[in-house]
Amino acid sequence: MKRPLLQIALLVLMAATVVACRDEQVILLPEIENVSQPEYTSVRGFYLLNEANMASNKASLDYYNYASGRYSRNVYERFNPGVVMKLGDVGNDIAIYGNRLYAVINCSNKVEVMDKNSVARIGQIDIPNCRYIQFHKGYAYVTSYAGPVDLDLSKQQIGYVAKVDTATMQVVDRCLVGYQPDGLAIVNDRLYVANSGGYNPNNYENTISVLDLNTFTEVARVPIAINLQYCLADRRGILWISSRGDYYHHASGIYAYDTRKQRLLGHIDCQTGNVWMDGDSLYVVGKGYSKITEDYGESSYIIINTLTMQVVNQRFITDGTDQAIAIPYGVAVNPITKDIYVTDAKNYITPGRLYCFGQDGVKKWDVLTGDIPAHFVFLGENLNDN
Repeated sequence: MKRPLLQIALLVLMAATVVACRDEQVILLPEIENVSQPEYTSVRGFYLLNEANMASNKASLDYYNYASGRYSRNVYERFNPGVVMKLGDVGNDIAIYGNRLYAVINCSNKVEVMDKNSVARIGQIDIPNCRYIQFHKGYAYVTSYAGPVDLDLSKQQIGYVAKVDTATMQVVDRCLVGYQPDGLAIVNDRLYVANSGGYNPNNYENTISVLDLNTFTEVARVPIAINLQYCLADRRGILWISSRGDYYHHASGIYAYDTRKQRLLGHIDCQTGNVWMDGDSLYVVGKGYSKITEDYGESSYIIINTLTMQVVNQRFITDGTDQAIAIPYGVAVNPITKDIYVTDAKNYITPGRLYCFGQDGVKKWDVLTGDIPAHFVFLGENLNDN
């Protein structure tokens, strides 16, 4: 599908600059691009957090406006020009709570807090090696690896969850969990944390920590699988937890855990990278990698019905566009239109690409993003701000 032309005004004010580099040409595109026809629903837009490589200090934030059909790259830097280190180093998670937008910036050891509409910087929450964020009753809960990125076992610290007062942006408490905790989910005043142990591939963690939010203490550890990453709760209180496996003989997959009956219900083997919950559907994208062959395997684009716990769609991209996607990295679904968004991390060192598909799996549009596009949050009335 041919991308719509840019408006003449944008071409004049933000003309593309072509720079010769040896035998190649590098094209620097305008920051704002028309990609689609306007849509008018309660969803106003979405933010896309681009991770960028560790130590590159190139994490960035993009925004898509449904009413204008415009995609804006690097909005944080453009609207906060006075911030010295820009957004920071490795964008790991993003969320909206109340009128604020929160971006977890892993290696910059902070959660950046912005106005959700203007992206104007409000402040930051200092948390070392922070990973993922959830909210409950006026507090933010953020997983932390506690220490710096370091594979030296003697320097590793046990991870924790930081409890943050969203009014003051101050850490008010901490609760120790497993090593290198990642995704987390909240069900009925209990917080479930996926422990990875990712810095110790010879002895990965294999549990979720269960925290009582009324006392903010760990009350249980539940074995699930090794090297856990994402943890999402469906409307019935069942957790859907992703395991990255060990890249050798233990495959990645998705595990279902019933928080009411406190038991593991089963699992689905699949290449698991990123996940997104939409109603009773869990969307999973990923690309296999083997340390034995040092090569990438097949990509996955599946939909799991969380009611039946069955894969109901083995490949939700139907028009062949998946053949152009090198590394499927991020996924999201518009809660109203059900359009599906998939990002391509490409080679992890150059700008990625975002694809929009209809419910039928046919591409509507695509656009260049920042480096390693990964994490979405939708902006709109009654969305993500409870």
